[in-house]
Amino acid sequence: MKKLKRILIANRGEIAVRIMRTARKMGIETVAVRTAVEPDAMYLSFADIIHEEDDEMAEIPVFLDVEKLISIALKTKCDSVHPGYGFLAENAWFAEKCRDNKIIFVGPSPDAIYKMGNKPVARQIAMKHKIPMAMGTPGSVASEDEAVRHAARIGYPVIIKAASGGGGRGMRIVRQESEMEKMFILASREAEKAFNDPSVFIEKYIENPKHIEFQILGDTLGNIIHLGERECSIQRKHQKLLEEAPSPALDDELRAKMGETAVKIARAVGYYSAGTVEFLLDSDRNFYFMEMNTRIQVEHPVTEMITGIDLIEQQIRIASGEELSIRQEDVRLTGWAIECRINAEDVQAGFAPAPGRIEKISFPDEPGVRVDTGVRAGSSIVASYDSMIAKLIVTGKDRHEAVINTKKALDKVWIKGTKTTLPFFRMLMRNHVFQAGTFTTAFIEKDLEKYHNSSEYEESIAAWIATKLFVEENLSETKSGINFEQGRELTPWLLRKRLTQF
Repeated sequence: MKKLKRILIANRGEIAVRIMRTARKMGIETVAVRTAVEPDAMYLSFADIIHEEDDEMAEIPVFLDVEKLISIALKTKCDSVHPGYGFLAENAWFAEKCRDNKIIFVGPSPDAIYKMGNKPVARQIAMKHKIPMAMGTPGSVASEDEAVRHAARIGYPVIIKAASGGGGRGMRIVRQESEMEKMFILASREAEKAFNDPSVFIEKYIENPKHIEFQILGDTLGNIIHLGERECSIQRKHQKLLEEAPSPALDDELRAKMGETAVKIARAVGYYSAGTVEFLLDSDRNFYFMEMNTRIQVEHPVTEMITGIDLIEQQIRIASGEELSIRQEDVRLTGWAIECRINAEDVQAGFAPAPGRIEKISFPDEPGVRVDTGVRAGSSIVASYDSMIAKLIVTGKDRHEAVINTKKALDKVWIKGTKTTLPFFRMLMRNHVFQAGTFTTAFIEKDLEKYHNSSEYEESIAAWIATKLFVEENLSETKSGINFEQGRELTPWLLRKRLTQF
């Protein structure tokens, strides 16, 4: 067992902040990388040491450059590297290079990353261990003609998936043979662009399932447990928008069965660290193994909130060689948690990215509300990185209370400077299908009439802002008698009253 002393955070944004906070709590130093794209990024202020990287003319971002990151870790005398999520978090070669240079990779073994990261290989392992799966190809598919033959055997509709992918990229649904050639080419090209690997495979497409994932933890001594499930069915084009824990679709019996299956697939590859096993659940409550993510997930906070377990801390302890101090019987799911991914996106334009500069930002600070963010007022959301602004995590004693509390918390979030997904989440909390918990992965594409919530007070708020601008340009606050700094805290009743008085 080796206590880690200094970790290179091979990432940016909110996950870098998240890791640094736990590392500081554990008395471990952290090193952050300053890039030319984000020279004043918020995450830099949480690091103990900042490495200056002159990457303005670099062909690839530093967070995707294995050799560069290894060099930085050695130069800054780091004994370990935490990859966060995205970038190189699921890159077996990066994990191997860390090992070769006697740097501890805070994550699973290179072998486990490879076996679970290559989807056809993962399917073969699952098949060997009798893990339930949707019918599919035994390996990658080399051509459109071969894809047509497999699809005829499997039966339409089918889904094409990137062999090395995840996060919804390199995926296309094919409902009839005439679509195969076009969709195969599109999926392959997207897979090559996203993962530098054009390989794809084919599975039977399960209509309108629920997307359920299980959080697991394993140590290097062979102990593996699960921490319950997360519901991830609110997604658009296979991209998750909202997650919650636990799932409204599972009871204790099904939870135990799926959890045991998740542990079984992890044990098959000698898995250690935090990881996530993802399943599809059909309308008859049959579940099918989909993939395993060999890293910390974006949505890990909802599991932390209902279990009280710090997953980053567990990752670090496991990487140090410690034995898990938690047994399966110790895990208790208490209450409910919902996470909204607040992104800089234009909801009305089909969730198109909306990069820009955050002029003002404010979140509720109250019990039961957690905010994980990597931006502040003055921060820029740049096109070269993901569009995440923050994750709003809200709890309740049960799902009904969690939904009510989330609705209240969302109404207290204030972001100026770019369009965000806030209108979508405000609409979602008021949607009766979401409130009932009966939604599936097809919810957004098929069951929504609109993507945003139109507040009954929008006209009043617009009038208030227009009046504020007029007064600021033509009058002083002393003459008008209005304190505009309190404007965003006004209730609709007070707002109308003040507007009328003015």
